[in-house]
Amino acid sequence: MTELSADEARRLILRAQGLLGADGRRGGVQGMLRRLGAVQLDTISVLARSHELVAYGRLGAVGRADVESAYWHNPARSFEYWCHAACILPIEHWPLYGFRRRAYRARKQRWHEVPAGYEKVLDQVRDSGPVTTADIGGAKKSAEWWDWSDSKIALEWLLDIGELVCTKRVGWRRVYDLAERAVPADLLGEELTDEECIVRLARVAGSALGVATRGDLVDFLRVKGPHAALLDQALVGGAAGLVPVKVAGWPSAKQPANAWAAPEALESEPRGRHRTTLVSPFDSLIWHRGRTSRVFGFDYTLEIYVPKAKRVHGYFTMPVLSGGKLIARVDPSREGQTFVARHVSFESSRVRPADVAGVREALWSAAAWVGCDDVRVERVTSEAHTRPLLDALPLAMSDLR
Repeated sequence: MTELSADEARRLILRAQGLLGADGRRGGVQGMLRRLGAVQLDTISVLARSHELVAYGRLGAVGRADVESAYWHNPARSFEYWCHAACILPIEHWPLYGFRRRAYRARKQRWHEVPAGYEKVLDQVRDSGPVTTADIGGAKKSAEWWDWSDSKIALEWLLDIGELVCTKRVGWRRVYDLAERAVPADLLGEELTDEECIVRLARVAGSALGVATRGDLVDFLRVKGPHAALLDQALVGGAAGLVPVKVAGWPSAKQPANAWAAPEALESEPRGRHRTTLVSPFDSLIWHRGRTSRVFGFDYTLEIYVPKAKRVHGYFTMPVLSGGKLIARVDPSREGQTFVARHVSFESSRVRPADVAGVREALWSAAAWVGCDDVRVERVTSEAHTRPLLDALPLAMSDLR
């Protein structure tokens, strides 16, 4: 059995996630999506929406319009469905989620009771072509986010069970179309058993994570009950094609192996340049907060739902990745052409020049990407870091080239 140090596992994870070495930039946005297996969507937009930030974190200053067109392409090269959360997924993974579509259909509801006559909405899409909720009466009955209209519930239910598919968004609104029109016929006709779906998705998740515990894989796919049992069978029986490894310092659960790795991840030592970047709170690098603590020694909580007076780091705090480690947090904002770091908090109490330089690079790089030509830092923790960061912050425009 392969034994890995915690540092070796961390570097394998960074390479698999496209954050170490040149391979992470090959193929642009679509190549990145296929390496990650899933890119989470979220409604919150501070500097940009999360699916844009994920691409920026790996590819650098890729145009935001290019990111959108790569995801929402015609004909479809990706689609939106439920993985770890609502995610953009490669279109070739359509058959792999048959287990989830069948489970929703058997349950006959998800968040809302399905209204009678929902088939009429399907007929409308069939007759009129792709629609948004605005085209069929709106998304909500009231201002409450959960108070959906019957037509919105019907659309989402049809999306859940695979009659409709979203392969495009316009103005952040989903565009719903018949799966038979948008999904290539060979993929639409590929029927996999639940076991086959889980086996193949376990390999997708394992390859994207690089090195992962069983819990990491469950969190990636959000499987439970019989589907989690199928995942266990796929791992132990070897059908998933992942190999057991032992990572020093990771919980062992009294088993010889405490993690699983994609075989290709173990074939060579990770080499190349580390990305220095702000990381989206919804990036798969840090989806699992327990994994984030285990791999990086970084305890992270997103404070958007914490009352303002009780926030420690800020509303939309983004970890700073530099030198393969999470070294700091930034609560970003924007005022006109100025990128504002409302709070920068360093992980180490010691002032380390490499950490200061990493935060400086991350701030200016993000500022340039969103079209800002100035950076302002309002607050720094610890106090010992304040003067070193402010002294280092000025940047000649030539440094951005």
